[in-house]
Amino acid sequence: MSSGHHTDRSPVRQRLPIVGEPPATERADAARNRRRVLDAAKQLFDERGIAAVTLDDVVAAAGVGKGTLFRRFGDKAGLAVALLDEQERALQDRILNGPPPLGPGAEPVERLTAFVRTYVGYVARNTELVAMSQTSSPGARLRTGSHQFWRQHCEFLLASAGAADPGVRADILLAGLTAEQIGHWLHDQGWTPRHLANAVARTAQQLASSPTPR
Repeated sequence: MSSGHHTDRSPVRQRLPIVGEPPATERADAARNRRRVLDAAKQLFDERGIAAVTLDDVVAAAGVGKGTLFRRFGDKAGLAVALLDEQERALQDRILNGPPPLGPGAEPVERLTAFVRTYVGYVARNTELVAMSQTSSPGARLRTGSHQFWRQHCEFLLASAGAADPGVRADILLAGLTAEQIGHWLHDQGWTPRHLANAVARTAQQLASSPTPR
């Protein structure tokens, strides 16, 4: 991924990295086991909360061997990433191919505010899973394919809007939208997802509005 600024200002012609790796072709029995593990993990996480679920619980509920889980997912963070993958790919597709303002065809600031509203909703629905995927190791959040996608998308739109230092502003915006921060606003401060999305959208507009110094 290039770290430089985009010279093409058209939001329609944006090029972004793919979230994660394309699904590998796998045997039917392996695909079934993978689906059983993910379904069992999702049900247990929803019922008990992630912290209260062990890998042994997931293995027992899925009816597979522990080796199957470890080979495919490694740990709970790996399960979290896999559970989020489908949602992230769907959001990526809406950004690249969906209708405006989230997809191509709207002005850059409109697309940016549509993205942050949608992203806040996504994290609000999956706060524990996103938090686990972001904090599994130091800097884990910054190394994921999804973060690279969100970051380049925001940088592109900020650059298209004429904002100074669009890469830095994209980093600042996403640093404020970690699962830990969103969870704090929602659960500790009592904000509603709608209130929070509106506040973040206003912040994104302000980040996009400062022109490059002459």
